[in-house]
Amino acid sequence: MSDPSHPPAARRRCSQCQRPTGHCLCHLVSHIPARTRILVIQHPDEQRHALNTARLLVAGLAGAELIVAERLPQQWADQLLDPAWHTELLFPGADASPLQASAADDRPRRLILLDGTWRKARKLLYLNPVLQQLPQVALPAGLRSRYRLRKAPSAEALSTIEAGMQALQILEPAVDFSPLLVPFDALIEGQIRAMGETVYQRNHGTPRPD
Repeated sequence: MSDPSHPPAARRRCSQCQRPTGHCLCHLVSHIPARTRILVIQHPDEQRHALNTARLLVAGLAGAELIVAERLPQQWADQLLDPAWHTELLFPGADASPLQASAADDRPRRLILLDGTWRKARKLLYLNPVLQQLPQVALPAGLRSRYRLRKAPSAEALSTIEAGMQALQILEPAVDFSPLLVPFDALIEGQIRAMGETVYQRNHGTPRPD
């Protein structure tokens, strides 16, 4: 009988990136310092998703945090309204303002991202009134996702790690945040190799860039 405390090698996972040990991405993860504090609120259904880009984003940023919850604990609800912080919600709502680097505010900046499908992200917003009290900001139009395995509503629908990287690049243009996408690109390529080019083309119909 197998010992459940020692799963077969094929089922072992890295304690950091949660990928199978043979496909660990930790060696590709950057640790970039940022003045902006990133907080990702992840819908619980996304926690075990094979392409968990929120985890990669948080791992690649010094000081970033990930909360897995449908309803925020009260302690976090209180923190998000702390007047010592300039806190904004990255969400393309009807009242969202363009995300801008300059702000007439000398408080430390905090940016909240919601991780989940559009339906789940809207549910997180609905279930947490504290999020509705925050000013909403949006990325500029015209950005294109590199997430070639996802059936998104449009090419502009970015994954969480892409949205976080683009937001930070706007807020702190002097810093190169593109290394955040290195493990993300490797993850996508690994998934395509695993499914095979024929299956990929049949299901997604987009030629891979050379």
